[in-house]
Amino acid sequence: MNGTLYGVGVGPGDPELLTIKALRLIKENQIIAVPGNDIQKSVAYQIVKGAYEELDEKTLIPVAMPMTKDPKVLEENHKKAADDVEEYLKKGENVVFLTLGDPTVYSTYLYVHKRILERGYEASIISGITSFTAVAARLNLGLVEMAEPLHVIPATYQAEDMDQILELPGTKVLMKSGKKMKQIRESILRSGQQAVMIENCGMPGEKIYRCAREIPEAAGYYSLILVKE
Repeated sequence: MNGTLYGVGVGPGDPELLTIKALRLIKENQIIAVPGNDIQKSVAYQIVKGAYEELDEKTLIPVAMPMTKDPKVLEENHKKAADDVEEYLKKGENVVFLTLGDPTVYSTYLYVHKRILERGYEASIISGITSFTAVAARLNLGLVEMAEPLHVIPATYQAEDMDQILELPGTKVLMKSGKKMKQIRESILRSGQQAVMIENCGMPGEKIYRCAREIPEAAGYYSLILVKE
């Protein structure tokens, strides 16, 4: 019998936001796939390690997930990740694949998940707390009320259209701003809307910016902006 792949969301950064189900699966299974070439530096590893000291007693598999938009490089790495996982599944061993936040929201795990399903194996997604709900909670803010819509935007891909995006009603969640932070900040300032940003929410080095003018022109990868009308 083949093993099952579990895509486990480990939450946004605070080890205390790891779900009971995620922790149970990590404890019950020996093979743990960790995103990144250097396991010890992986944020997902550090989150789980903060809640489960015995993590290093598991068989930890590093899975390269390069930060690039090059489709050829991405395809090669996603295929290799699926190949590495399959080696254990076909021996009847389950694999728990750690992923930040929730696996259904802009997660690189999904590329492996789909490939494993296509190869005829079982794969299950285990929900985790998303970065944007954690940020709202950290700031003591509600995301939406009554009939307000919520828009989740991969900002680095849509920075050129940010002026139009900010005209959308309701709350805008701007994720993955990355190298386009300066451009996005300028769009927010032009819109006149309220904005808050957290960098490294729930992690060491957390920084809170409570208005658009405080947002720096450059920030780390784990930065998320909430824009409210």
